[in-house]
Amino acid sequence: MARKERYIVGLDVGTSKVAAIVAEPSEAEELNIVGMGVAESHGIRRGLVVNLEAAVESIKKAIVEAELTAGIEIDNAYLALSGPHVKGFNSRGVVAVAGKNHEIGPEDLSRAIEAAKAVSLPSGRQIILVLPQDFVVDDQDGITAPIGMTGARLEVNVHIVTGGVTATQNLIACVNRAGVQVRGTVLGQLAASDAVLSPDEKDLGVCLLDIGGGTSDLAIFERGSLWHTAVIGVGGDHFTNDIAVGLRMPIPEAERLKRRSGCALSSMVDDEETIEVASVGGRRPRVMGRRILTEVLQPRAEEIFHLVWDEIRSAGYEKSLNSGIVLTGGGAILEGLPEIAEQIFDLPIRRGVPVNVGGGLADHVSSPGLATAVGLAQRAKRLWKQDVPVNGGDAFSRVAGKIGRIWREFF
Repeated sequence: MARKERYIVGLDVGTSKVAAIVAEPSEAEELNIVGMGVAESHGIRRGLVVNLEAAVESIKKAIVEAELTAGIEIDNAYLALSGPHVKGFNSRGVVAVAGKNHEIGPEDLSRAIEAAKAVSLPSGRQIILVLPQDFVVDDQDGITAPIGMTGARLEVNVHIVTGGVTATQNLIACVNRAGVQVRGTVLGQLAASDAVLSPDEKDLGVCLLDIGGGTSDLAIFERGSLWHTAVIGVGGDHFTNDIAVGLRMPIPEAERLKRRSGCALSSMVDDEETIEVASVGGRRPRVMGRRILTEVLQPRAEEIFHLVWDEIRSAGYEKSLNSGIVLTGGGAILEGLPEIAEQIFDLPIRRGVPVNVGGGLADHVSSPGLATAVGLAQRAKRLWKQDVPVNGGDAFSRVAGKIGRIWREFF
């Protein structure tokens, strides 16, 4: 049972880095962080494994670092799923209430969710997550907890997340080869939302934009539930490539320059500021105005946000984001991103960092780049507090099949 767990590990295997967060389960509201490990990612591109051995080595490095800081041996972890192969859509299930006197029981909920899952999927895809949104009892909608209510007809709205079978199995295989058992898989945006969004934001309507290395993943919440997910095929690495090409410099140096001096909005940079830019082929470094760097970064930032806005509008949620947009992920650290996002979206924008974290390493994990890994640990802690079993089996098929646990986790 989950009560016997001595620690919880969240593992985020991304395009640019692998992050492992170790936390102690407790009844306290704050997540007690006792260990962390971050390693440069190799063999992963846009959430897909392209070099298995390189990916395994990257995961091992992050795990070893987390083990050293926590003083424990890690043998299991919760894994984030992301990338263009992960897709979500909404569905509805309808059943007749079979209980005595038409009283709705847990069995009716399970049948309704199973009915919502009865959708046709393309070959090579599998359901990895089903999230109930709300219920309709006869003609009364907007119900979040129908158990015990009376009605003849029960409907449920759900958000179904599917993933490529091969892509997911390859990622899990990498983690297993690194000596770590995958105890559960969680949608990356969902994990990040646990770490950086407040319940009020989810109730009023908010878009979470997780800007990773290879992709930007968005999730839209309304009335406390997840209603839309999407993946934009542009991320932080595209900023780096633009710098490398535009300023003619090696990619590793371009990444360092982006982190040290990058800004996505030219109006925030003084004309007199200068930066030193590395050259290729052993040539001497050059000195140029910082605004030149900003003029390389700003068009890419505008492109990402326009693509996100197109996605929001096509999904019909442009008027539902009363809490605005929250930027997180390693790419959100870039200076000027919230400011240029405000100009494009005309909505409240903030940079999201993990909250409700404590322990000796709390300051070290207060970064947008660690939001997903921290959120994985927070979600696992909720399961622990609810005394939900987390042991055993293939995580991919387990998450797809156990409707009872999904219900207990979200309601």
